Amino acid sequence: MSSEIDYKNLDKKIVFSDNMHRHAKLIIKLKTDGLSQSKFFRHLVTGYLEGDERITSYIDDYKPQSQEKKKKSEKLRKSGTQKLRDFALSEGEVENIFDILEQEFPEL
Repeated sequence: MSSEIDYKNLDKKIVFSDNMHRHAKLIIKLKTDGLSQSKFFRHLVTGYLEGDERITSYIDDYKPQSQEKKKKSEKLRKSGTQKLRDFALSEGEVENIFDILEQEFPEL
């Protein structure tokens, strides 16, 4: 997950409403975990945008789609994860796959 945030260009607000009880519970939980609201939401958004498997799996449980489509989506995600393991590539190596290929096969 990328942790680079351009703090000079934080000009968009993401706002939603909830009830007072849930807000208080969130604040207490965040304080317990040593997180600010902005840091918490930025990390969640980053994970969602980058396709973090933990977040996409959770979202899949709530987004409107048929059971058949949910099963297919889960199967494809697991298949892709297994293929990465089969190649024994780290997450960093996956991001730099073209550089690795260029090193192995300079004539390409």
